[in-house]
Amino acid sequence: MRIGFIGAGKVGFTLGKYLVERDMCVSGYYSRSLRSSKEAAEFTKTKYYESLEELVNACDTLFLTVPDGSIREVYTKLLESDIEGKILCHCSGALSSEVFSGIQMRGAYAYSIHPIFAVSDKLTSYRDLSNAYFTIEGDKERLEEMTELIRHLGNPVSVIAADQKIRYHATAVFASNLVTGLYGMASQMLCDCGLDAEFAEHALKPLFSYNASNLCAQGMAASLTGPVERADIQTVEEHLEVLTPQEKQVYTQLSKQLIPIAEKKNPGRDYEPLKELLAGAEQS
Repeated sequence: MRIGFIGAGKVGFTLGKYLVERDMCVSGYYSRSLRSSKEAAEFTKTKYYESLEELVNACDTLFLTVPDGSIREVYTKLLESDIEGKILCHCSGALSSEVFSGIQMRGAYAYSIHPIFAVSDKLTSYRDLSNAYFTIEGDKERLEEMTELIRHLGNPVSVIAADQKIRYHATAVFASNLVTGLYGMASQMLCDCGLDAEFAEHALKPLFSYNASNLCAQGMAASLTGPVERADIQTVEEHLEVLTPQEKQVYTQLSKQLIPIAEKKNPGRDYEPLKELLAGAEQS
């Protein structure tokens, strides 16, 4: 398998370097920015291509590591070349392989391959990609082959249905971006308690990072602590009394999500009074 990358941004750099370090045959890069494709090729010790057709001819598998909004445009340009027998992949979490409309009529194969991973830096993120779980969906004919490719890299991978990609992407937002929003809300609440903004932002970091580390190391149930886990009705009631309506709504909804986890950790503990309290708070 000879792999080429269309797009030389963070994902292209990261995935290309990751594949090369695992002895996969990466031919190189094509980008609208020749400078970017040269830089990516140098970083991965591969080749840069000055035209899209050159790259297509040199590869049998093409990864479109471009922004989501550009995938259809790039695919349309690819249709100007002979793509028969080629495998086309994109790395979007939200889009399915159906973005490659009509590809079967061209005798080619389409896949969406997505690492559940935040690529934050094009030069260093590849070092942590071994920790990522992947999802894949696309044409059945070569699905097992492409799934095995990811397994060969050492990453866990699961097949997902095309019609579930949007909901799947939303779950990643819950676990990643929205956590930042929750942290921001907590920092503002500290400011409301009279602490200055810089102190508030940094004071929560040890608590946040320690909890995140425990969650990753021990799992949800084992790492859960706090008043919901203890079924501490009095403390939860006191919290609800001092929160603003917006804070109360967030607190109530997330606390309800914690109860099934707490029940798993403490099967003999009675959480019914706490459920009733939260249900009442939600309606008030």
